[in-house]
Amino acid sequence: SEEEKEKKKKKKKGGGGGAEEVEEEEPDESMLDWWSKYFASIETMKEQLRQQEAAAAEAEEKEEMEIAEGFKGQVKNKEKSKAPKDDKKKKQQSAPELPEKKNKQKIDELKVFNKELETEFDNFEDWLHTFNLLRGKIGDNDDNATEEERIVGRFKGSMCVYKVPLPDDITKEAGYDPNFGMFQGIPSNDPINVLVRVYIVRATDLHPADINGKADPYIAIKLGKTDIKDKENYISKQLNPVFGKSFDIEATFPMESMLTVAVYDWDLVGTDDLIGETKIDLENRYYSKHRATCGVSQTYSIHGYNIWRDPMKPSQILSKLCKEGKVDGPHFGPGGRVKVANRVFTGPTEIEDENGQKKQTDEHLALTVLRHWEDIPRAGCKLVPEHVETRPLLNPDKPGIEQ
Repeated sequence: SEEEKEKKKKKKKGGGGGAEEVEEEEPDESMLDWWSKYFASIETMKEQLRQQEAAAAEAEEKEEMEIAEGFKGQVKNKEKSKAPKDDKKKKQQSAPELPEKKNKQKIDELKVFNKELETEFDNFEDWLHTFNLLRGKIGDNDDNATEEERIVGRFKGSMCVYKVPLPDDITKEAGYDPNFGMFQGIPSNDPINVLVRVYIVRATDLHPADINGKADPYIAIKLGKTDIKDKENYISKQLNPVFGKSFDIEATFPMESMLTVAVYDWDLVGTDDLIGETKIDLENRYYSKHRATCGVSQTYSIHGYNIWRDPMKPSQILSKLCKEGKVDGPHFGPGGRVKVANRVFTGPTEIEDENGQKKQTDEHLALTVLRHWEDIPRAGCKLVPEHVETRPLLNPDKPGIEQ
């Protein structure tokens, strides 16, 4: 378990001294896996939330104090000048604890979003917008049909209306000759086959479905003609089940692009009840310039718990982004430097394989650029980091209430 690992680390740390510390890193690495990374990230997220709450409380307290002491203006000023000194003292006292923290930080982390990825990235509608196509109304009985029931399809695309000749600022913004239309470099309309891999980590605070105030949850996934019900792996009497499962599905865009992930309550008798579900538009993610196909991780590694999982290496992704965005680069230079557009990034140039053999690589440098892609002029935007997202489960019978 995580705690035992921490205890072991602390025991070994006792000796101090440089050589010993290097040694104690080795066995650790082999014990780490994706879950170590996940739990370390969760801790970081909780810590950030705690700090935000503490800061908010402090601000409120300060405000109350100021109101109460409004008439003691001068006294207040003296207090203020003293405050920073106290701060310094605190900082100095807490300095010795730093090495402990560093030790923990060694685990690479991923970003835990406590909401859907879409809210963080403008719904992935950077150029693809969805318009519902409705069936027309025939008679009076259609008047009370909800919009949901009248949907016969969805149109996805973008519309642009602009004045000719074009204003200069638009020509500059576009980065190519806009007289050929605003929509260049847009994917073709042919159907494409994709492999979708869905990782489901866990569910929290599920709505109780049984009389005993618990539930027996299992996962159900739907995409196009694929319908997976993972019924035999239900988790008994649990409102916070850890599933830790992955599912592979083949699909064809644009026909099959709406993924439904649902949690059902297993019942011995009768039918299983839906606890809640969430829908994800995969096509928008696939075509988004934020690159929501496989998140960009913090470091590039070719072995161990942190192994690079994207089918393309950082340098390949970077070349593709530069080419598509008509950006000059990447130019890798000596001394761990890479130039993209008019920006220069630096980073390490060596990588270790499993046997500790070092070799030269541009991948770390390329990754540094990807992690700062929003700084690149014109074509840049924030790329989706390696992450876990948290999605509310909803039930059509209880509209608007998280399950």
